[in-house]
Amino acid sequence: MRKLLLIGLIGFALLGCDSKKGTFLETVASENDHAASVAKLEKLIIDQGLTHFSTMDHRANARNVNMNLKPETVVVFGNPKMGTVLMNCNPSMGLDLPLRILVTTNYEGETSFIYTNPEYWSLKHNIKDKNCLNILTKAKIALDNLAKEAGKK
Repeated sequence: MRKLLLIGLIGFALLGCDSKKGTFLETVASENDHAASVAKLEKLIIDQGLTHFSTMDHRANARNVNMNLKPETVVVFGNPKMGTVLMNCNPSMGLDLPLRILVTTNYEGETSFIYTNPEYWSLKHNIKDKNCLNILTKAKIALDNLAKEAGKK
């Protein structure tokens, strides 16, 4: 009976490991190919009045050193007003700002957007200020909406 209970508890614990709640990275599938996903993301960033700082094509950089890499592009953008408030809460926030979204395509041709869940930064940077926590929650929602919209056909 104790063995059965122990097996049941282990099984229950393992089921809980599949939870996406509290994950550091968020992934959103795209219905578009890699190039279209990047282009749509960049356009949405500009259209929403955000600042587009840079787009880094890791695959092109790999080719420059005669190496292969599946398509991977990082789009760096942000809202300086939001970022300044967060960096005033803790200057270490500057390590994670501006925002960035990775657009990646796997070997099956499936493209997705990957970004850090901003709520994780409250732990990483010991953010306790209610205004800053509210901004991080809004940033999480905004990033999710941005990735989902950029992923639509």
